[in-house]
Amino acid sequence: MAQTEKKGGLLRKSSASKKPLKEKVVLMYDEIFTTEDPSKCNPRFWEELFLMKVNLEYLESKLEALDGEELMKIKDNINCLFQHCIQALGEDHPIRVVNALQTLCALIRGVHQKNKSTSGFDIINMLVGFDKAELCMKNLMESLDSLLCAEGSESLKSLCLKLLLCLVTVTDNISQNTILEYVMINSIFEAILQILSSPLSRREHGYDAVVLLALLVNYRKYESVNPYIVKLSIVDDEATLNGMGLVIAQALSEYNRQYKDKEEEHQSGFFSALTNMVGSMFIADADEKISVQTNEAILLALYEAVHLNRNFITVLAQSHPEMGLMTTPTSPIPTTPVTPLGTTPPSSDVISSAELPLDADVQTSNLLITFLKYSSIVMQDTKDEHRLHSGKLCLIILTCIAEDQYANAFLHDDNMNFRVNLHRMPMRHRKKAADKNLPCRPLVCAVLDLMVEFIVTHMMKEFPMDLYVRCIQIVHKLLCYQKKCRVRLHYTWRELWSALINLLKFLMSNETVLLAKHNIFTLALMVVNLFNMFITYGDTFLPTPSSYDELYYEIIRMHQNFDNLYSMVLRLSTNAGQWKEPASKVTHALVNIRAIINHFNPKIESYAAVNHISQLSEDQVLEVVRSNYDTLTLKLQDGLDQYERYSEQHKEAAFFKELVRSISINVRKNLAFNTLSQELLLKEFSTIS
Repeated sequence: MAQTEKKGGLLRKSSASKKPLKEKVVLMYDEIFTTEDPSKCNPRFWEELFLMKVNLEYLESKLEALDGEELMKIKDNINCLFQHCIQALGEDHPIRVVNALQTLCALIRGVHQKNKSTSGFDIINMLVGFDKAELCMKNLMESLDSLLCAEGSESLKSLCLKLLLCLVTVTDNISQNTILEYVMINSIFEAILQILSSPLSRREHGYDAVVLLALLVNYRKYESVNPYIVKLSIVDDEATLNGMGLVIAQALSEYNRQYKDKEEEHQSGFFSALTNMVGSMFIADADEKISVQTNEAILLALYEAVHLNRNFITVLAQSHPEMGLMTTPTSPIPTTPVTPLGTTPPSSDVISSAELPLDADVQTSNLLITFLKYSSIVMQDTKDEHRLHSGKLCLIILTCIAEDQYANAFLHDDNMNFRVNLHRMPMRHRKKAADKNLPCRPLVCAVLDLMVEFIVTHMMKEFPMDLYVRCIQIVHKLLCYQKKCRVRLHYTWRELWSALINLLKFLMSNETVLLAKHNIFTLALMVVNLFNMFITYGDTFLPTPSSYDELYYEIIRMHQNFDNLYSMVLRLSTNAGQWKEPASKVTHALVNIRAIINHFNPKIESYAAVNHISQLSEDQVLEVVRSNYDTLTLKLQDGLDQYERYSEQHKEAAFFKELVRSISINVRKNLAFNTLSQELLLKEFSTIS
């Protein structure tokens, strides 16, 4: 018996047949694409259309095949189709609602393709007509809001969110998407919150809801009052905020898990065997191959929550007991192809499980720990543009956290100790740390570890100056809090001091190359002032008096680097070149460090001569330091514990505009594949007559 094949809306027998047969819905689409009103000959045309299974591919390709002029000729029929879709959304018959939602998606995407051409007609006019736009869009948004808030089908809610994402990302630059004016006027903010506050809805739709909210918040955020920004900033419902945090934590956990899986696979594979044979000379190259696509969309959502809503800060430190109580949804969820920037939602098994057991600290994990682990992965390799953007956004989020009084309170809380296993870049001169030996410490220690790790591992030819500046600023803000609140943190401060001195050494060694691209004196000044902060106020926040002694020991031990830095900035500050002013600022900032070196070095040499010792031990040097503090004179430097607060609009607007653009493009690409498949939806309603 001949097999029947279906392709592009055509039904044909595999045996030779005279003409392929078109399925009924395709014939009805063809009627819409004429200049005649299709309901003239068939009054039940629109009623019948929404009982037919949508052929997305055919409808979109038909729209894309027309040029602007041809499309304008059938504008009335397109408007009519759009309006009947909106009417169908209010019907009780779920099949009609499903088909109407699908048709709207195809219409919006198809018309968008035409809008990119030279004809330049307006999307709103083409879809609904200017005269009816306000009422139609109001009805559409109200219908979507009702469907999202109703107790009904989860599949319908999913399709509503897909349609909204389709609507929002119809242009690359969402601020140029005039359709969004109607989404601003007819807010669906409360519907999104309802999804996030309900465990069942959140499990099914949380990811799409969070990404949708992050995009809506970025619509013309600098030009006008965006109601989604205003509303997000005042949300104080605990269940909603925790729900949002849970969705973000699970998406970041999925990334961390994928990376860990690839890392283990990589280590046990062929390349691992090869590196064991020839030594560790290839280790850096080998690990560059471990690559998991970053997730800027979910990171943007985390940023907006942290930046806009002070109440969300509490969510960062809360563990989520419900993570372990979730069960896998009974209905399968269609898988989506992974796109660049990782805008694909986590798979259903991830969303329904506890935070994946990445290490021994899983029982006490929280959103901040998950985020720090994520940051430690994406900040390893900043050569790739997406990872560079991800790394920058991670540092911006940490900047907001480091400025927040409440966040600092729990970061430094001695009663909230965690074992945080950060990913460390493999380097030839250091061994990999044993995960199981990690101590339990306040969370701020993990933040400082992350900053030290970045400082140590990114001294390279393509120097990420902007990220280094942000990194040093975060450390400075944490120190300001410690000084202000007299928090004596038990941390291995020597690692930080050593990293900072090595950074100065790198800047000096590569002066010519770096100065061609960057003002390295800004960074050098920040590093020197961190040391000044320790020198001036260290006795108020370093854990013990011996820690303060060790600071002096490190400065004296590494004095050659500070001497060289002084020589370099003195040379440039006495010349009339472009670097005169920034270099002279570093010269002035070095006054106390030079005073320490010039005061203690003669004393150490004298001690060695008197005691006939060629090389002093650390304890002997510390003994000299302790016995000669009294005669040391230091200058009081103003403003060391002051900093400029983070401001998005004035300094980061261009970065966020480009970031949101790339997220919008990739969300749209993601929707263009199988996420709108009808099979599951129709199966769900197959029992309905």
